[in-house]
Amino acid sequence: MCAEFTKDDEGKRVVDADGEQIGIVESVESGTPHVDPDPGMADTIKSKLGWGDADEETYKLDEQNVESISDDEIRLERV
Repeated sequence: MCAEFTKDDEGKRVVDADGEQIGIVESVESGTPHVDPDPGMADTIKSKLGWGDADEETYKLDEQNVESISDDEIRLERV
């Protein structure tokens, strides 16, 4: 999906392909959403999203991982 993110996406839940919440969009900077991941998010999912092992506050969400955007959530493709 070629997603265009705006400030309106801030605060939306980010969910995996199964609908499980993995974080919240904390901010959108230059069209790129920055996600605050849930503390229990599996390291394997972080790795597949390219978020690495670092314990950062937020991570950039790559639009190629996004399946859909609704009024209240961003759903990721199965990774």
